[in-house]
Amino acid sequence: MRTDIIMVLLILTNMLVLGSSRLRACIRIVAIQGVALGILPMLIHSFELHILIFTIISVILKGIVFPLMLLRTLRQLNVWREDDPYVGYGMSLLAGPIALAFSYWISTRLPMPFSIQSPMLIPVAFFTLIVGLFLIVSRKKALTQVLGYLVLENGIYAFGMAIASQQPMLIELGTLLDVFVGVFVMGIAIFHISRQFDHIDTDQLSSLRN
Repeated sequence: MRTDIIMVLLILTNMLVLGSSRLRACIRIVAIQGVALGILPMLIHSFELHILIFTIISVILKGIVFPLMLLRTLRQLNVWREDDPYVGYGMSLLAGPIALAFSYWISTRLPMPFSIQSPMLIPVAFFTLIVGLFLIVSRKKALTQVLGYLVLENGIYAFGMAIASQQPMLIELGTLLDVFVGVFVMGIAIFHISRQFDHIDTDQLSSLRN
């Protein structure tokens, strides 16, 4: 039951980030999503010390460290909205339920050799993956694309939790480390792009010449 509440929260945060143009709000939404996913291992598995440590690390990174890094970059760039995305916010919100329905459909086609804690876990993980990919390809601001990358990783994390009984937790720790490095490097890159070219619209970068 508690796992299903987390899944509903993930669906709501995905829809909110699809429909919001305010970057600060999007960062906070992704932070809430990160905290929800961070506590998921405690709900799926019985209490053990390494599960508690993993939960604490996940909540700190996903809910505090990554969002603070992005908020700091946001203040430095002084860019607060995604005003002209490739795909408008109305169409993005329309694409959300379609992606969710597709995720449920494809999850029923996957043979699972083991039981899943919640029937919503696999489809919501796929939905989060799709939303992350959609944000990456449909937004112009590099910062919003970094948020899409975080949402994408959240989907991978959720799917990893579904099969955690079959895979060592070390894999998830490795994923978190990769994401930490990725967000750190992208934050530096965005800052230097903004200082050099006075914008972070990725579509304008295509006009650069050697």
